Amino acid sequence: MKAAVLYGKQDLRYTEVETPRINRDEILVRVKATGICGSDLPRVLGDGAHFYPIILGHEFSGEVVGVGPAVTNVQVGERIAGAPLVPCLQCSDCQQGWYSQCKHYTFIGSRVSGSWAEFVKMPAINGVKLPDGVTYEQGALFEPATVALHGLMVMDFRGGTDVAIVGCGTIGLLALEFAKILGARRIVALDLDDRKLALAKKYGASVCINTGGADFKERIREITAGRGFEMVVECAGVEFTEKLSLELAGNKGSVMFIGTPSRPITLAPADFERMNRKELTVRGSWMSYSPPFPGKEWELTGYYLQQGLLHVDELVDRVIPLSEINAAFADLAVPGRVKGKILLKV
Repeated sequence: MKAAVLYGKQDLRYTEVETPRINRDEILVRVKATGICGSDLPRVLGDGAHFYPIILGHEFSGEVVGVGPAVTNVQVGERIAGAPLVPCLQCSDCQQGWYSQCKHYTFIGSRVSGSWAEFVKMPAINGVKLPDGVTYEQGALFEPATVALHGLMVMDFRGGTDVAIVGCGTIGLLALEFAKILGARRIVALDLDDRKLALAKKYGASVCINTGGADFKERIREITAGRGFEMVVECAGVEFTEKLSLELAGNKGSVMFIGTPSRPITLAPADFERMNRKELTVRGSWMSYSPPFPGKEWELTGYYLQQGLLHVDELVDRVIPLSEINAAFADLAVPGRVKGKILLKV
């Protein structure tokens, strides 16, 4: 089969490799659409890969073309999205349904071969059926969508509340959409990019604020009558937004950190004291799974897409052939050149 194989730092080759062979409990999927995640950038452009050579790619959808003899939940010909986490299902965390905290997990597209290929194999339980009317391109966005929804579930998101979405990249915009679906009263979107804020407005933000403006905090004080937000969802993972989230939260508020920092973050005593004085509930979120595996995040994402409540098409910057993946990374290496998700057609 054809695949994009990473042989070393910035050494990504579109080449021919052996098609995977499935085990008794696995399925073989012909990949139809697969995405490039932000976490793939340090793997390709830096030294972030676990080993070489490896086929990356963990956001994907496709058609089932082979099933092992022990598989009963999936049939050949069905359309699926792939859940990339492969938990051991045996450790104490897995036994409690905490699959993202599994002590012995593997992961499709980072620890085992992934979806930047014509075919990918996985345990049958990792195949999530695409509802009728949901496209393969939308299926390739299930994984980032479930990450956003999982964060809201972990923070015990409540409808009828004022919510700040801090950072309007792919995950932030998806979190915004889910907050609206789940009944947020008002949603305030914050970002430095007016283009992203325009899309946030389209997706249901009540107010959009560019944090590059000198008076943006004053605007927030006016909007919240000085009380701050009941719920704050941080999706950028940089020091400015992490600290800002603690500042924006009101007394007894909840802060959810979905964004993953790549650099050290230093909290001054005043920053930390905000958690104490306001008695904030501060949570983190990791991946997108709940019992029964892979979880209701995956089921609900398909449902909301099918019902037209969740929109993802506008999050895609371009759809290109897998053979052109190096051109995609050349653009991704230039900050600001890519305005959304890049999907690869196989």
